[in-house]
Amino acid sequence: MQKANKHTISFITLSVLLILCFFLNISLGSISIPNKEIINVLFGSAKNLSWQYIIIDYRLPKAFTAIIVGSGLGISGLMMQTLFRNPLAGPFVLGITSGASLGVAIVTMGASLLGGVMVGVLASKWSIVIAATLGSFLVLLTVLIVSTKVRDSMAILIIGLMFGSISAAVVNVLSYFSSAEELQQYFFWGFGSLGNLSWNELLILFALYSLGILLSLGTIKTLNTLLLGENYAKSLGLNIKHSRLLIITSTSLLAGTITAFTGPIAFIGLAIPHITRQVFNTSNHKTLLPAVFLFGAIVMLICDSIAQLPTSDYTLPINAITSLIGAPVVIWLLIRKRKMMF
Repeated sequence: MQKANKHTISFITLSVLLILCFFLNISLGSISIPNKEIINVLFGSAKNLSWQYIIIDYRLPKAFTAIIVGSGLGISGLMMQTLFRNPLAGPFVLGITSGASLGVAIVTMGASLLGGVMVGVLASKWSIVIAATLGSFLVLLTVLIVSTKVRDSMAILIIGLMFGSISAAVVNVLSYFSSAEELQQYFFWGFGSLGNLSWNELLILFALYSLGILLSLGTIKTLNTLLLGENYAKSLGLNIKHSRLLIITSTSLLAGTITAFTGPIAFIGLAIPHITRQVFNTSNHKTLLPAVFLFGAIVMLICDSIAQLPTSDYTLPINAITSLIGAPVVIWLLIRKRKMMF
C-alpha cells in the first residue's frame, strides 16, 4: 500500500514536471518572447502576429514531437530489453534504424546514379521520409518472417544486428561514390532533428505513434510474464511466437516511424527504461510503461531546450545533447544503487 502511494506521488510529480518542461521548451528560442505573450498565444488572444507564428507553427509542433519521440523510443527500449532480457538492447537492435538509414542513403547518395533530373525530386523532404519508412518496413517484414521460423529470441537479436551490419556496409559503399554535398545531406539527417515537422506531418506521425502505443499496452501482461523466462512463460500458457510478433510490431511501429520523421535519436531508447527502473524500483510493466512514457517525454523536452541554445541563432545536434546529458545520469544512478534493476 505504501509503495502504491509512493508511485502515485511520483506519477503526479512527473506529470507536473512534464507540463513545466513543455512550457519551458516553447518559451525558449533564438527570439525572446515574454511568458505573458506565450500564454496569450496559447489561449488565442495574441497581439503580436510574428510571435504567434513562431509559437504555433514552429515551437508547439517541435515540443509535441519531442514528447512523441521521447515516450515512443523509451517504451520501445523497455519492450526490447524485456523481450531479449538484455540491458543493452534498445529500440534499434532489430535493424529498424539501419533499414531507415539505408533508405535515406539510397535517396540522398544514390539519387545521382539515376540522373541529374532525379536528384532534386528524390532528395525532397517527403522522399526522405518515405524512403526511411520503406527501409524500416522491409527490415520489419524480414524480422517478422524470421521470428516465426526460430524459437530463440536471441537468434532474432543476432539477425537484427546482422541486418545493421549489411545496411552499414551498403551505406559505406554509397558514401565512397558520393559527392560532398550528398554526404553532408545524409549526415545532417543522421544528427536527428525535432523542428522540421509541420502540423500535417505531425498528425501522420501521431497516428502511427498512437497505434504503436495501443499495441504496447496490450503487451503489459506478456512482458511481466517474460521476466520469468521464456520456458516458464510457456508453462503458464503464453504463446511465445504470437507475443513476440506483437512486441516486435509495436516496437517497429514506434521506432521506425519516429526515425523516418526525425532521424535516428540516440540514447533515449536505451537509457530511459534503466532510469525509470532505478527511480521506481520495480519491474512491473503496469507501472513501468506509463513511467517510461513520462520520463522519456521529460528528458527529450529538456534535451531539446538545451540544444536550442537559448538567445542564440545556433541549434546543436539533438543526438549530441541526449548522449552528453543522459549517459552521466545513468552512470550516476547505477553507482548510487550499486545494481541494475531488471
